Amino acid sequence: MRPAAPPPSGIGGLELGFYSFGDTMPDPHTGERTPPGQRIRDLLERVRLAEQVGLAYAGIGEHHRPEYAVSAPGTVIAAALAQTSTIRVGSAVTVLSTEDPVRVFQQFTTMDQFSRGRVELLAGRGSYIESYPLYGAALEDYDDLFEEKVRLLLELDSQHPITWSGRFRPPLSDAVVLPRPVDKPGLGEHLRIGIATGGNPESSARAGELGLPVTYAIIGGRPADFAPLADLYRDAFTDTGHGAAPRVEVAVMGFVGKTDAGARDFFYPYYLQTMRMIAAERGFPIPNRITYEATASHGGAYFIGAPESVAERIVALHEVLGHDRQVFQMDLTGVPQREALRAIELLGTEVKPLVDAALAG
Repeated sequence: MRPAAPPPSGIGGLELGFYSFGDTMPDPHTGERTPPGQRIRDLLERVRLAEQVGLAYAGIGEHHRPEYAVSAPGTVIAAALAQTSTIRVGSAVTVLSTEDPVRVFQQFTTMDQFSRGRVELLAGRGSYIESYPLYGAALEDYDDLFEEKVRLLLELDSQHPITWSGRFRPPLSDAVVLPRPVDKPGLGEHLRIGIATGGNPESSARAGELGLPVTYAIIGGRPADFAPLADLYRDAFTDTGHGAAPRVEVAVMGFVGKTDAGARDFFYPYYLQTMRMIAAERGFPIPNRITYEATASHGGAYFIGAPESVAERIVALHEVLGHDRQVFQMDLTGVPQREALRAIELLGTEVKPLVDAALAG
């Protein structure tokens, strides 16, 4: 039976971190666009700083669109792991439906080996569909692709050699898939694999049944409303008889500044630029400052403000969800590097100590 991934060595309580898709949209003030190569170098600098200020995790996402710099996250994750020594770095997410699980497994076990077990693989369907035609996957197989491939990924992780057959790739017969994962305390020779979901009950139950950590991507509404889903996940995890503890993580939009008003004023144009693009594509109304402020207020999905306010809201959410990790997307549209670094620094040096002290008390 596959145990759930334990927390990073030496890091207790509620873990904090950041994630990014390497946004490269034009700056709303200047109209300038950061080149992809520079944005990737920016991301690597951010990961280095996150480790220095004591954050537990950095996530690097995958998109196949001109607004984002990262289409091959494994390459960037490998570079980030090579320049750090303690922080965990993972995918946010790996769009497993349009990947070959065998190749994904080899990529991540290679990173697992040279990083001494610090890589994480977060499997999901993704928020856009560009990878489906790009890699020859049919949208009508949306659910079946993910279901088969995530189960193959777990069998690759637990069986060596492996014999397997399915619908969407050639069968395997006594296949030796190398390298194998690093032997980790509490986890053994397994990759750190999790399931990402936007709030689908079936996905919560599936993650629990498989004995995997679950990450909820919360982009609107009230994060506390995810509590029933977390309970569903934990019940499924327990009922299936997994030996380790269930693990709940949340991914939200956020930004940390010196003051509440200053942080919200700064972040709003970058937020609005991205929301305009998404609204135009998906046909919903463009959010305005009123809805932004409401969603950034206490109980809302955006954690934007001074360190004290952000910490207070993290602790309040933890009282409801009991989650193990919370990560923040703080660079919508392409927040300039100086401000992105400052937000990461504040998250580690000011927000994290406040959260740690509150939870310890």
